[in-house]
Amino acid sequence: MFEEKDLKQFSEKGISAVQAKQQIENFKKGFPFVRLINPAVIDDGILKTDWNELQQLVAFYDTSASRKDVLKFVPASGAATRMFKDLFGWKGKLDAGISADDLMKNDKQAKSFFENLQSFAFWDSLKVVMEENGKDATQVYNEKDLKTLLDYLLNDKGLDYASMPKGLLKFHRYDEFTRTSMEEHLVEGIQYGKCKGDKVNLHFTVSPEHRGRFINHLGDVLEKYEEEHGVDIQVDFSAQKPSTDTMAVDLNNDPFRESDGSVFFRPAGHGALIQNLNDLNTDILFVKNIDNIVPDRLKDETVLYKKAIGGLMVRLQEKLFEALDLLENDSMTDDEYEELKKFASHQLFIPPDQLPEKHRENKKMLFDLLNRPIRVCGMVENVGEPGGGPFWVEEVQTGSRSLQIVESSQVDHNDPEQERIFQQSTHFNPVDLVCGIKNYKGEKFDLTRYVDEKTGFISYKSKDGKELKAQELPGLWNGAMAHWITVFVEVPLITFNPVKTILDLLRDEHK
Repeated sequence: MFEEKDLKQFSEKGISAVQAKQQIENFKKGFPFVRLINPAVIDDGILKTDWNELQQLVAFYDTSASRKDVLKFVPASGAATRMFKDLFGWKGKLDAGISADDLMKNDKQAKSFFENLQSFAFWDSLKVVMEENGKDATQVYNEKDLKTLLDYLLNDKGLDYASMPKGLLKFHRYDEFTRTSMEEHLVEGIQYGKCKGDKVNLHFTVSPEHRGRFINHLGDVLEKYEEEHGVDIQVDFSAQKPSTDTMAVDLNNDPFRESDGSVFFRPAGHGALIQNLNDLNTDILFVKNIDNIVPDRLKDETVLYKKAIGGLMVRLQEKLFEALDLLENDSMTDDEYEELKKFASHQLFIPPDQLPEKHRENKKMLFDLLNRPIRVCGMVENVGEPGGGPFWVEEVQTGSRSLQIVESSQVDHNDPEQERIFQQSTHFNPVDLVCGIKNYKGEKFDLTRYVDEKTGFISYKSKDGKELKAQELPGLWNGAMAHWITVFVEVPLITFNPVKTILDLLRDEHK
């Protein structure tokens, strides 16, 4: 199946022949669906805090962060092409001869976009780049020359927004300035990420082709935010590793080959970023998507709940560390173990039947059960937005139960019972995580040991007019963190304001 030149290509990407063969096997066998037991709901898998608890957690976080390393991790790879899908559709219609009036008359979204064009944060930049090319943007706007406006917004003769990453797009307009989504993450990170030494640490995952733009943009704005807030901001970048790419196959499950005979590899989704996380070394790790950010007037509640889930993670972690120290030193009493069992089942959501009856007789099993990375995940009420939901899931081989974030693609919707459980979910995951990636000795976990390799999925694509099958790795907050200690906490919907299309920037939350 593989030729000598294939093995050389794999080696250059950091992929072994064994890994390549496993990818082919995954295509042949497919990935099993998860087995849902019940949706996680309030009082059965999801914690709900009252105001007093919230304030206590925030205070605990503030104290903890001042003596720990804190880092905010922001997946920011890829271009924002999908944000502008509608705009390309409108441009196609205009190119085909439809008038601007007819376009807006027959398409409510087009009407909303163009009537509000001057309220977008990028309008001033659009005016400048058009003026540099001898065009008066205001005059063009008044003449309803929508095709010209779209050309200068989307294409490389203008702002080139269609090929730009979301992190570099101007999201919000203020009275005297505008901010990109990357800048908004810097400002938000300052408000809950300040740690010992008044440092603020952020890490963005970016595509190699965009790295230079990110660095240049950071150079333009970093000093301003450091001076305004009196902090030392450290920003690092990384790219998805080539070794995490997966090969594509044809419909016969043979490697899909380029015209030069090489095997075609594709990025394997955000689950590949577990490798980037694994390279980090910090005490408190926040994870938040690049497009889920709000302007300053709405940041307070987001910061409040970020600190709260951060405080909860550290508090749970400290109790875990105390227990692990006692276990390691064989100094845990029977009464202390009874308390530990209550803590594990009620606060860490480890089912009681997974905890041994006697801790001394099953020390290694208990130790391994507790000595794992931990994540606390914010969950918002399900109002129809796309995203993974919180569920109790059964491990097929062992029958054990655990809390997992499950995407729709992981569920067998043809099974009436599984579909019924899936539809009963009351919350979904807005990618609002805080993680503890060090053990009780302060050593970093090897996060690759806690991935459920069976939770990838196969999708159908095409390239050069030929159909192919692509393979996605277990999602970062799905299978890549499947064997972590997992705690879900309800957070308000205001903490979730993603920008999936350009029209989302017209929502009140982004004004």
